Formats: sequence, structure tokens, C-alpha cells
Amino acid sequence: MGSGSIRTRLMLGAFFVLTSFLAGAGYALERAFFDSALSAHRARLQGDVYLLMAAAELDADGALVMPPALTEPRFSLPSSGLYANVSNPNHREEWQSSSTLGVRPPFPRGLQAGKWFYDERERDGKRYLTAAYGVLWADGPRAQPLSFAVVEEDTEFQRELKQFRNTLWAWLGGAALVLLIAQTLLLGWGLAPLRRVAREIRRIEGGEQTRLEEQYPTELAALTDNLNTLIEQERARQRRYKDALGDLAHSLKTPLAVLRGGLSDPTTLMQTVEEQVARMDGIVQHQLGRAGASGATRFAPALVLAPVLQRIVDSLGKVYAERNLQFEIDCRPKLSWKLDEGDVFEVCGNVMDNAAKWARSRVRCSVRVENRSLVLCFEDDGPGFSDTSAALQRGVRLDEQVPGHGIGLTVVADIVAAYGGEINLTRSGLGGGRVEIRLPAAA
Repeated sequence: MGSGSIRTRLMLGAFFVLTSFLAGAGYALERAFFDSALSAHRARLQGDVYLLMAAAELDADGALVMPPALTEPRFSLPSSGLYANVSNPNHREEWQSSSTLGVRPPFPRGLQAGKWFYDERERDGKRYLTAAYGVLWADGPRAQPLSFAVVEEDTEFQRELKQFRNTLWAWLGGAALVLLIAQTLLLGWGLAPLRRVAREIRRIEGGEQTRLEEQYPTELAALTDNLNTLIEQERARQRRYKDALGDLAHSLKTPLAVLRGGLSDPTTLMQTVEEQVARMDGIVQHQLGRAGASGATRFAPALVLAPVLQRIVDSLGKVYAERNLQFEIDCRPKLSWKLDEGDVFEVCGNVMDNAAKWARSRVRCSVRVENRSLVLCFEDDGPGFSDTSAALQRGVRLDEQVPGHGIGLTVVADIVAAYGGEINLTRSGLGGGRVEIRLPAAA
């Protein structure tokens, strides 16, 4: 698998997105658990402070009196990790729980009455969670400040965090692995049509099949249809060139044979050469026109037709200037169609030139779109077609007095056929011939 493959790119992208998402989610969950666990520990310490306040008493002299044991057994166990302190600054006395034996917990001092104090402190390499509260203790008419503080080593807190962290990242890591495996399988399934397309193209290159034959999802259907169209167009183009070359070689045999035979009669040699060269020139023009037809293609840019038709009319106006022919064009200025410009010149130029040869005074060209087809209609006011089927046969001329080789309309018919269109010869409303060409839209 190449590093530039779509599968690799999608997998790397999915890996980085999934890793970033899970890292962010894990951090958020860990932070939420930290805040929740810290609040729970502070709430428990706050309860211990209330326990101290319930147990504390002042004697008649205002001295602090504490019971020998509290209901929380950890306060009585040395180095238990939970320590209590009550200070009476007016009498400069301070009571500490038995658990502080051999330990110097960081009790807060100088608390403001009526305010809770929470903190995280460090001493002698240990970290502590602290909760403290200052009160004005009423003793008859007098009131004196007392401070109640509870400090707990954060060993238990850190253990809970570590356990949650290990569990969290184990589950997130497992989920990430499962998701990556599932995404790999989904990508393999989703990209399977592309692999089938590549496989079919290799078969076409190897000559094992002629087109893409399998059914593909909607997203690839347009691509495979276009590939089939390109393959068919290229095959049709090659076939046209091959047929044109074969027909050219076959068609030239007769005039060459006539020229060879004319060598034995010097008196008619010049006339024979002139006739056969003209004939061969017509044959070559016809076959080149067939071979050069581009044919229908959905990939051709849309060609605006009005300017092309105007250029043809301008050229014909100069050719037939002495006859003062009137050329008319009925085509919307912005009308466009997917056609090769050379084919348009070949088709319209040949048909309009033929109409101009026969016309008495008027040649009319109209273009419209009808039923998803482009309709080109060419009319003249000449004598019209005496034989519509013969007019489309190569080399047949309806009036030998009109210059030409009888090639134009057959070249037009070949190009129209290459586009999958049709050509009809009828009588014009102007009184002469009418050539109607219908070209369907590219599939």
C-alpha cells in the first residue's frame, strides 16, 4: 500500500482525529473526576470540622475544653493521616488530636470568623488537604474567636485519582482500538468499489474486456459512465480512422488503374489525368472528413453557434458575391451546444455551400433546441432535390454544371452519424431544398 493511497490518508486522518478526540475526552473526564473527588474529600473534612465544633467547650475562664476521644477513630490513632486542630488565641492555647503525634501537619492560622478555608499544602515531602473554619464562640455575654482545622494526607485522594486514571485510559484505549479496527473494516468496505474500478481498468488495458461492466454506487456511477464513454469514443475514433484508410486505399485503386491505362493513349492522357486527379482529390477529402469527425462527446465545451454561423455566411458571401445571394440566420445569440468547432464548420459550411450553389436568391439557416436535440435547418429557393437518397451518396452530383465533386453532403452525413444524429432532405418552404439535421445531446 503506497503512502499516497486514499486508504492510507483516510486511516492516518482517522487515527489523528480519533487520538485527539479521545485525548481531549479523557482529559475532560479526568478533570471532572478530580473536581468531584476533591469536592467529596472537602465535604468529608467539613463534616470532621463540624464534629470538632460539636465536641468543643469553654470553661468558666474561657479556656478550651476538649473530650479525651472523638467519635472519628482516626483522630486517636497516631500518624493515621487525619489530623485535627482547635486554637483559642485569646488564651494562647491550642489543642491537637492524638493522631498528630510525631507529625507536623500544616494547620492554617488566623482564620476569619464565618469563613471556610480550603487549601492543598505540602510539608516534609507530603501533601495535605485542608479544611478550616473560624467562629466567634459565644460564652455568655462574651464572644471569643476559635479556629477549627482538619488536615488529611492526600494519599487516599491520589490513590483514587490513579485508579480512576488507569481505568479511564484502559477503557479509552480499548475503545480507540475497537474504533480503529471498525473504521479499517468500514474503509475497506467503502473503498471496495474503487478497487473494483481499478481492477476492471487493468482488464481493459490487458484486452480482457471492452468496458466497465459492474454496477457501482451512485457516487461512482458518473465516473464509470464517463470512462465508458471515453473508451467508446476512442474506439469509435480508431475505427473511423481504420475504415477511412481502408476505404481510401480501396477507392484509389480505380482512378490509379485508369491513369495507368491512359498511359497507352497519349492523345487523351492530359484529360484522363485531370479527371482522375480531381476524382482522387474528392475521395481524399471525403475520407479525411470521415476520419476527422470528432463525434459526440460529453466532455466538449459548449460552443456558441451564432458566431460560427456568421463566419460561414461571411465567407460564402465573398465566394458568391457576384450572385448577390441573401443569407439569413435565425439563431439565438447565446445558444450553445457541445460540439467540436471543426465539425460545425464542416457540416454547416458544406450544407450552406451546397444551398448557395443551387439557390436563386435566398439561403436560410435556422437553429433551435427541440426535445433535447439540436435542430439545424438549411433552406434555399432553388429547384430542390430531385433524388434525396442519391444526394447523400458519395460522388453523385445532381447537376454536372454546378462545380464540385459530389462529396460535401456525404461528409456531412458521416459527421452527423458520428454524433448519433440524423439528416433529412425535404422540400423547403422557400421552394427549394431543405436539409434538416438533428443532433442529440451528449449522453
